[in-house]
Amino acid sequence: MSFLSLTLGKSLLLMSNIILVYITCEDREEAERIGRELLKKRLVACVNIINNVHSMYLWPPKKGRIEEANEVILLCKTLESKWKKVEKEVTKIHSYSTPEIAAIPFIHMNKKYSDWLKEELI
Repeated sequence: MSFLSLTLGKSLLLMSNIILVYITCEDREEAERIGRELLKKRLVACVNIINNVHSMYLWPPKKGRIEEANEVILLCKTLESKWKKVEKEVTKIHSYSTPEIAAIPFIHMNKKYSDWLKEELI
């Protein structure tokens, strides 16, 4: 049972197994490469790529400097059961030494889309 299910109750148990994996990438080519690899391996059912994101972050660690970069966001829809494999695959092929790979649970999703996603990945 996921943390979200335990925290918010049984009503979310059915939807909490579908997650959105949020990944920042150096550029569109990297996002496409990672997205295609995840799709080929059937680790995700769908990806979306958002171009031209301006990021600001503290880097290098513990130095207190603010870095800025133009990045691309890769959004991947998958099942919570695929999380560890997705994280491992992205870490292996990502160009960043410390890539952002975060899972966000869905609270609601239309049934047709949910059914399609599950059928593609099970």
